[in-house]
Amino acid sequence: MLVLVSTAVVGAAVALALHLSVPLLVVAGVAAGLAALAVEGVVASRQPDDDPAGNGAPGGRVKLLDTSAIIDGRIADIAAAGFLEGRLVVPRFVVRELQRLGDSGDAQKRGRGKRGFDMLERLQGLNGVSVEISDDDAESGEVDLKLLEVARRRGAALITMDYNLNRFGDISGIMVLNVNELANALKPVVLPGAVLRVHVLREGKEPGQGVGFLEDGTMVVVDQGRRLVGQEVAVVVTSALQTSAGRMIFGQPRVDGQGDGQAG
Repeated sequence: MLVLVSTAVVGAAVALALHLSVPLLVVAGVAAGLAALAVEGVVASRQPDDDPAGNGAPGGRVKLLDTSAIIDGRIADIAAAGFLEGRLVVPRFVVRELQRLGDSGDAQKRGRGKRGFDMLERLQGLNGVSVEISDDDAESGEVDLKLLEVARRRGAALITMDYNLNRFGDISGIMVLNVNELANALKPVVLPGAVLRVHVLREGKEPGQGVGFLEDGTMVVVDQGRRLVGQEVAVVVTSALQTSAGRMIFGQPRVDGQGDGQAG
Protein backbone atom coordinates (compact mmCIF):
# COMPACT_ATOMS: atom_id res chain seq x y z
CA MET A 1 0.00 0.00 0.00
CA LEU A 2 2.85 2.38 0.84
CA VAL A 3 4.34 1.70 -2.60
CA LEU A 4 1.03 2.57 -4.31
CA VAL A 5 0.56 5.82 -2.37
CA SER A 6 4.17 6.86 -3.00
CA THR A 7 3.97 6.28 -6.73
CA ALA A 8 0.65 8.17 -6.94
CA VAL A 9 2.14 11.19 -5.11
CA VAL A 10 5.23 11.13 -7.33
CA GLY A 11 3.00 10.97 -10.41
CA ALA A 12 0.98 14.00 -9.29
CA ALA A 13 4.15 15.99 -8.54
CA VAL A 14 5.60 15.23 -11.94
CA ALA A 15 2.32 16.25 -13.62
CA LEU A 16 2.28 19.63 -11.85
CA ALA A 17 5.93 20.28 -12.69
CA LEU A 18 5.49 19.45 -16.37
CA HIS A 19 1.96 20.88 -16.69
CA LEU A 20 0.63 17.47 -17.71
CA SER A 21 -2.65 15.75 -16.91
CA VAL A 22 -2.59 14.90 -13.22
CA PRO A 23 -5.14 12.01 -13.40
CA LEU A 24 -3.22 10.38 -16.24
CA LEU A 25 0.11 10.38 -14.43
CA VAL A 26 -1.50 9.28 -11.15
CA VAL A 27 -2.94 6.26 -12.94
CA ALA A 28 0.45 5.59 -14.52
CA GLY A 29 2.10 5.86 -11.10
CA VAL A 30 -0.35 3.40 -9.55
CA ALA A 31 0.28 0.97 -12.41
CA ALA A 32 4.01 1.25 -11.82
CA GLY A 33 3.47 0.58 -8.10
CA LEU A 34 1.47 -2.54 -8.85
CA ALA A 35 4.23 -3.75 -11.15
CA ALA A 36 6.81 -3.15 -8.40
CA LEU A 37 4.74 -5.16 -5.93
CA ALA A 38 4.43 -8.01 -8.41
CA VAL A 39 8.19 -8.09 -8.97
CA GLU A 40 8.80 -8.03 -5.22
CA GLY A 41 6.45 -10.98 -4.77
CA VAL A 42 8.23 -13.02 -7.42
CA VAL A 43 11.65 -12.29 -5.93
CA ALA A 44 10.44 -13.22 -2.43
CA SER A 45 8.99 -16.49 -3.70
CA ARG A 46 12.36 -17.45 -5.18
CA GLN A 47 14.37 -16.77 -2.04
CA PRO A 48 15.98 -19.95 -0.65
CA ASP A 49 14.27 -21.48 2.36
CA ASP A 50 16.57 -20.98 5.34
CA ASP A 51 14.77 -23.74 7.20
CA PRO A 52 13.88 -26.49 4.73
CA ALA A 53 12.85 -28.84 7.51
CA GLY A 54 10.36 -26.30 8.78
CA ASN A 55 11.55 -26.65 12.35
CA GLY A 56 13.37 -23.45 13.22
CA ALA A 57 15.90 -25.45 15.22
CA PRO A 58 19.32 -23.80 15.42
CA GLY A 59 22.35 -25.78 14.35
CA GLY A 60 20.80 -28.39 12.09
CA ARG A 61 17.78 -30.21 10.78
CA VAL A 62 15.13 -32.00 12.79
CA LYS A 63 16.06 -35.53 13.84
CA LEU A 64 13.39 -38.16 14.44
CA LEU A 65 14.06 -40.80 17.10
CA ASP A 66 12.73 -44.31 16.67
CA THR A 67 12.03 -46.79 19.47
CA SER A 68 15.31 -48.68 19.08
CA ALA A 69 17.46 -45.53 19.41
CA ILE A 70 15.58 -44.38 22.52
CA ILE A 71 15.81 -47.76 24.26
CA ASP A 72 19.49 -48.18 23.39
CA GLY A 73 20.18 -44.94 25.27
CA ARG A 74 23.55 -44.02 23.76
CA ILE A 75 21.89 -41.15 21.91
CA ALA A 76 21.51 -39.44 25.31
CA ASP A 77 25.26 -39.73 25.91
CA ILE A 78 25.98 -38.31 22.44
CA ALA A 79 23.59 -35.40 23.04
CA ALA A 80 25.01 -34.75 26.53
CA ALA A 81 28.51 -34.54 25.04
CA GLY A 82 27.32 -31.81 22.65
CA PHE A 83 27.74 -33.78 19.43
CA LEU A 84 24.08 -33.65 18.45
CA GLU A 85 22.62 -30.41 17.08
CA GLY A 86 19.08 -29.51 16.06
CA ARG A 87 15.76 -30.51 17.55
CA LEU A 88 15.05 -34.11 18.52
CA VAL A 89 11.50 -35.15 17.65
CA VAL A 90 9.69 -38.16 19.10
CA PRO A 91 6.32 -38.78 17.39
CA ARG A 92 3.51 -39.80 19.72
CA PHE A 93 3.12 -43.11 17.90
CA VAL A 94 6.68 -43.95 19.03
CA VAL A 95 5.75 -43.05 22.61
CA ARG A 96 2.69 -45.31 22.28
CA GLU A 97 4.95 -48.14 21.12
CA LEU A 98 7.09 -47.66 24.24
CA GLN A 99 3.90 -47.76 26.29
CA ARG A 100 2.85 -51.04 24.66
CA LEU A 101 6.21 -52.53 25.54
CA GLY A 102 5.93 -51.26 29.11
CA ASP A 103 2.47 -52.84 29.47
CA SER A 104 3.54 -56.18 28.00
CA GLY A 105 3.10 -59.41 29.92
CA ASP A 106 6.68 -60.33 28.95
CA ALA A 107 9.20 -59.20 31.57
CA GLN A 108 11.91 -58.51 29.00
CA LYS A 109 9.60 -56.30 26.92
CA ARG A 110 8.46 -54.47 30.05
CA GLY A 111 12.09 -53.79 30.89
CA ARG A 112 12.72 -52.39 27.40
CA GLY A 113 9.68 -50.15 27.66
CA LYS A 114 10.73 -48.83 31.08
CA ARG A 115 14.26 -48.18 29.85
CA GLY A 116 12.86 -46.31 26.85
CA PHE A 117 10.87 -43.95 29.08
CA ASP A 118 13.88 -43.48 31.38
CA MET A 119 16.08 -42.54 28.41
CA LEU A 120 13.43 -40.20 27.02
CA GLU A 121 13.15 -38.49 30.39
CA ARG A 122 16.92 -38.13 30.52
CA LEU A 123 16.99 -36.55 27.05
CA GLN A 124 14.31 -34.05 28.06
CA GLY A 125 16.36 -33.08 31.11
CA LEU A 126 19.60 -32.32 29.24
CA ASN A 127 20.64 -28.68 29.01
CA GLY A 128 20.88 -27.36 25.47
CA VAL A 129 18.89 -30.27 24.00
CA SER A 130 15.48 -29.57 22.51
CA VAL A 131 13.09 -32.54 22.59
CA GLU A 132 9.66 -32.30 20.97
CA ILE A 133 6.87 -34.83 21.43
CA SER A 134 5.19 -34.43 18.07
CA ASP A 135 1.66 -35.13 16.86
CA ASP A 136 3.00 -35.90 13.36
CA ASP A 137 1.43 -39.07 12.00
CA ALA A 138 1.01 -40.97 8.75
CA GLU A 139 -1.64 -43.21 7.24
CA SER A 140 0.45 -46.38 7.31
CA GLY A 141 -0.22 -48.69 10.24
CA GLU A 142 3.40 -49.79 10.66
CA VAL A 143 5.60 -47.64 12.90
CA ASP A 144 8.63 -47.90 10.60
CA LEU A 145 6.64 -46.71 7.57
CA LYS A 146 5.12 -43.91 9.63
CA LEU A 147 8.63 -42.75 10.62
CA LEU A 148 9.80 -42.73 7.02
CA GLU A 149 6.77 -40.76 5.89
CA VAL A 150 7.11 -38.18 8.69
CA ALA A 151 10.85 -37.85 7.99
CA ARG A 152 10.15 -37.29 4.29
CA ARG A 153 7.42 -34.75 5.00
CA ARG A 154 9.49 -32.73 7.48
CA GLY A 155 12.80 -33.04 5.65
CA ALA A 156 14.17 -34.64 8.81
CA ALA A 157 16.93 -37.14 9.52
CA LEU A 158 16.05 -40.44 11.20
CA ILE A 159 18.06 -41.82 14.14
CA THR A 160 17.73 -45.58 14.56
CA MET A 161 19.47 -48.77 15.59
CA ASP A 162 17.29 -50.89 13.29
CA TYR A 163 19.34 -52.31 10.40
CA ASN A 164 16.32 -52.93 8.14
CA LEU A 165 14.87 -49.47 8.79
CA ASN A 166 18.32 -48.06 8.05
CA ARG A 167 18.39 -49.83 4.67
CA PHE A 168 14.81 -48.82 3.83
CA GLY A 169 15.60 -45.19 4.68
CA ASP A 170 18.68 -45.19 2.47
CA ILE A 171 16.67 -46.59 -0.44
CA SER A 172 13.95 -43.98 0.15
CA GLY A 173 16.45 -41.11 0.02
CA ILE A 174 16.11 -40.23 3.72
CA MET A 175 19.14 -39.34 5.83
CA VAL A 176 19.58 -42.09 8.42
CA LEU A 177 21.90 -41.77 11.42
CA ASN A 178 22.73 -45.18 12.87
CA VAL A 179 24.30 -45.12 16.34
CA ASN A 180 25.98 -48.49 15.72
CA GLU A 181 27.76 -47.09 12.66
CA LEU A 182 28.95 -44.13 14.74
CA ALA A 183 30.22 -46.48 17.46
CA ASN A 184 32.12 -48.56 14.89
CA ALA A 185 33.67 -45.44 13.39
CA LEU A 186 34.93 -44.35 16.82
CA LYS A 187 36.62 -47.63 17.70
CA PRO A 188 40.40 -47.25 17.88
CA VAL A 189 42.36 -48.51 14.90
CA VAL A 190 44.19 -51.80 15.56
CA LEU A 191 47.06 -52.50 13.16
CA PRO A 192 48.80 -55.82 12.44
CA GLY A 193 51.51 -56.43 15.01
CA ALA A 194 49.64 -54.78 17.87
CA VAL A 195 49.27 -56.80 21.07
CA LEU A 196 45.89 -57.20 22.79
CA ARG A 197 44.89 -58.75 26.10
CA VAL A 198 41.99 -61.08 25.34
CA HIS A 199 39.96 -63.44 27.52
CA VAL A 200 39.26 -66.48 25.31
CA LEU A 201 35.65 -67.42 26.01
CA ARG A 202 34.82 -70.25 23.62
CA GLU A 203 35.86 -72.29 20.63
CA GLY A 204 35.75 -70.81 17.13
CA LYS A 205 34.11 -72.16 13.98
CA GLU A 206 37.36 -73.40 12.48
CA PRO A 207 39.45 -76.20 14.03
CA GLY A 208 41.77 -74.95 16.76
CA GLN A 209 40.28 -71.43 16.91
CA GLY A 210 39.33 -69.62 20.09
CA VAL A 211 37.08 -66.55 20.35
CA GLY A 212 37.16 -63.64 22.75
CA PHE A 213 35.90 -60.06 22.87
CA LEU A 214 37.36 -56.65 23.62
CA GLU A 215 35.66 -54.30 26.08
CA ASP A 216 33.90 -52.48 23.22
CA GLY A 217 32.39 -55.76 21.96
CA THR A 218 34.80 -56.34 19.09
CA MET A 219 35.21 -60.06 18.36
CA VAL A 220 38.75 -61.42 18.39
CA VAL A 221 39.39 -64.75 16.66
CA VAL A 222 42.53 -66.39 18.06
CA ASP A 223 44.32 -68.90 15.86
CA GLN A 224 45.26 -71.98 17.89
CA GLY A 225 43.28 -70.51 20.77
CA ARG A 226 41.03 -73.48 21.49
CA ARG A 227 43.44 -74.81 24.09
CA LEU A 228 43.36 -71.38 25.79
CA VAL A 229 39.59 -71.22 26.42
CA GLY A 230 38.97 -69.77 29.89
CA GLN A 231 42.32 -67.93 29.98
CA GLU A 232 43.36 -64.32 29.40
CA VAL A 233 46.23 -64.23 26.93
CA ALA A 234 48.31 -61.77 24.94
CA VAL A 235 47.30 -61.90 21.27
CA VAL A 236 49.27 -60.48 18.35
CA VAL A 237 46.98 -58.99 15.71
CA THR A 238 47.46 -60.43 12.22
CA SER A 239 44.53 -58.77 10.40
CA ALA A 240 41.17 -57.03 10.88
CA LEU A 241 37.91 -57.23 8.94
CA GLN A 242 35.16 -54.60 8.89
CA THR A 243 31.68 -55.99 8.23
CA SER A 244 28.16 -54.54 8.30
CA ALA A 245 27.74 -56.15 11.72
CA GLY A 246 30.93 -54.63 13.10
CA ARG A 247 34.65 -55.31 13.21
CA MET A 248 36.45 -58.64 13.63
CA ILE A 249 40.09 -58.97 14.63
CA PHE A 250 42.24 -62.01 13.88
CA GLY A 251 45.36 -62.87 15.81
CA GLN A 252 47.51 -65.54 17.36
CA PRO A 253 48.90 -66.14 20.85
CA ARG A 254 51.95 -64.02 21.47
CA VAL A 255 55.35 -65.64 21.57
CA ASP A 256 58.02 -63.89 23.69
CA GLY A 257 59.37 -60.90 21.81
CA GLN A 258 56.62 -60.96 19.21
CA GLY A 259 54.48 -57.87 18.47
CA ASP A 260 55.20 -54.18 18.58
CA GLY A 261 53.52 -53.15 21.80
CA GLN A 262 50.33 -53.19 23.85
CA ALA A 263 47.25 -51.90 22.01
CA GLY A 264 44.53 -52.60 24.52
